[in-house]
Amino acid sequence: MTKNLKWKAVLICSVIIIALVYILPTFSNVPIWWKDNLPAEKIALGLDLQGGVHLLLEVEAEKAVENTLERYAEDLEEILFEERIPFDHVGKSSATEIEIGIIDPATKDKIESIISARFKVMKQKGKPVEENDIIKYIFEIDEQEAEYISRLAIDQAIETIRNRVDEFGVSEPIIIKQGTGKILIQLPGVDDPDRAIDLIGKTAILEFKLVDDENSLDEARKGNIPADSQLLYQRLVDPKTSEVKKTPFLLKKRTLLTGDRLVNASVRIDSRFNEPYVSIELDSRGAKIFERITKKNIKKRLAIILDDNVYSAPTIQDKISGGQAQITGRFSMEEARDLAIVLRAGSLPAPVKILERRQVGPSLGHDSIEQGVKSIIIGSILVLVFILIYYGASGLVADFALVLNIFFILAALAAFRATLTLPGIAGMVLTVGMAIDANVLIFERVREELRLGKTARAAIDSGYSKALITILDSNITTFIAALFLFQFGTGPVKGFAVTLSIGIIASLFTAIFVTRVIFDYFLMRRSVKKISI
Repeated sequence: MTKNLKWKAVLICSVIIIALVYILPTFSNVPIWWKDNLPAEKIALGLDLQGGVHLLLEVEAEKAVENTLERYAEDLEEILFEERIPFDHVGKSSATEIEIGIIDPATKDKIESIISARFKVMKQKGKPVEENDIIKYIFEIDEQEAEYISRLAIDQAIETIRNRVDEFGVSEPIIIKQGTGKILIQLPGVDDPDRAIDLIGKTAILEFKLVDDENSLDEARKGNIPADSQLLYQRLVDPKTSEVKKTPFLLKKRTLLTGDRLVNASVRIDSRFNEPYVSIELDSRGAKIFERITKKNIKKRLAIILDDNVYSAPTIQDKISGGQAQITGRFSMEEARDLAIVLRAGSLPAPVKILERRQVGPSLGHDSIEQGVKSIIIGSILVLVFILIYYGASGLVADFALVLNIFFILAALAAFRATLTLPGIAGMVLTVGMAIDANVLIFERVREELRLGKTARAAIDSGYSKALITILDSNITTFIAALFLFQFGTGPVKGFAVTLSIGIIASLFTAIFVTRVIFDYFLMRRSVKKISI
């Protein structure tokens, strides 16, 4: 029995030392050697405690339908080329419609067959119209499909924003759908809100288009833009003067390749100019398309465009195989890194609009922390004093277990890098009550056994064994409820569930295991015959 008691004592001391290692960086400045060799993460505080950025975004889901329709038009145009069907034009005529102009009426059935086979969500609208020897057909997207695309756009936007925020390095962000077409974002501890907002809101639609060198750029700047071309600008910011310089480019409207084929983006340093650039890698399909584009357009300029901003327009010198390309633009290292983040995380399926922006200051967090800590201290002191008066020396053992319980909760929060929120503090207060409840059940059982005339050691053995089932039953059911709160809850509810779950595990360890070891020590090693309970 003595040997059994020793390993239990060693286990408790080991857990206390490990907890101390994790909790110390939160409450004191640890030396450099500690940071190099031991955990140095502090307990992360939520938005309600440390401040940060609160955003409410609206996803312009109708744009996702338009973007889908544009892709359909591009795919259809490519299919018509492959099938060698003569046509005048293929393009989006409205937000939900595609117009096809065919030259040969004999190809009508073939085009309708292609639409029904490969574009099942499209249906013909009205009768074809003949105009200047061109037969025009209108195909519109199915209404249910348009609604599905809109819903999907919101879900995709949430995932894309979450990926960007994760790469940005925000601890425990809150990103949830709110209402119809809105997204709530909370970023605790963000010290550069403008950069975070710019990163989140960037649509990040990457496109490759040919520069239109056949038509006059000067005429286009005057407003005479050809029907199949568009005027975009390269925006450069002088790092010294912050002056913005815009260089115009006349580009072909047709997008040859998009960022959908992108699999990776990373920051590299140019060996000649020692400037950062973004290296991009395309998937196998994208690599083949890029190879075909560069092969067909040697000596022409290919513009790389992100969100309608021309980053570069290099001249194609030769066929480029392997699916590797680079985006240059006199970036700072931070700009290049942010660009790589949004490209890796993927483009937003539709633009987002900021409806509400609030920056929560640290003063609110400071007040919340003070009040929360005050509530824990006052609640704990009242419980400690009551237990000490009611159960005497045994109450002192329960008090030690309670203090240890709070210590373990804070250490676990630091170890698992969980975020402490204001509801989380409420969870800790609730855990204080639950932790002492287990000892109350045990002590009342021990009292009953002592009244029956049993010895102190027999009463302790019987009290712990009889109370164990009741304690496990109440704590396990609460733990299951906390797991469901964590799984299906959001934000503050999750914070409450985290501390409650950790608190239940810690209270079971301290109330059942630690206190029993202390009683066994005094009864076996100190030969105590009577218990103050």
